[in-house]
Amino acid sequence: MNPQKNLQISVLLDYYSKMLTEKQQEAVNLYYNEDLSLAEIAEHTKITRQGVRDSIKRGEQTLLEMEEKFHLAEKSKKYYEIIDEVGVLCADIMRECANLGYPRAIYRRAEYLVKLADENKELF
Repeated sequence: MNPQKNLQISVLLDYYSKMLTEKQQEAVNLYYNEDLSLAEIAEHTKITRQGVRDSIKRGEQTLLEMEEKFHLAEKSKKYYEIIDEVGVLCADIMRECANLGYPRAIYRRAEYLVKLADENKELF
């Protein structure tokens, strides 16, 4: 199994699980997040192994289609990259301020941006 695809489906499930049927949600979650086999899921859900496989495949397809339409996971990833970069740049500014004798106005703004970035990392 492809670990990259596993992670992708698991992430997409976080964003789009409500677009799946309850059976698809359960099957995809058990398969990708709980690492259960098709046989284990079939036993747990009281449906056939083939039914589980079909449910997972339909669920995967729906998740991929939703991401293709809305790009929420992609946008979220980009958001986190930007927030991290803001934090790094502010830390650099704060270090440079220390070398310049702490120009207060600049230092406070950089400090505020670091705080803002840290506080808002969990928005998505």
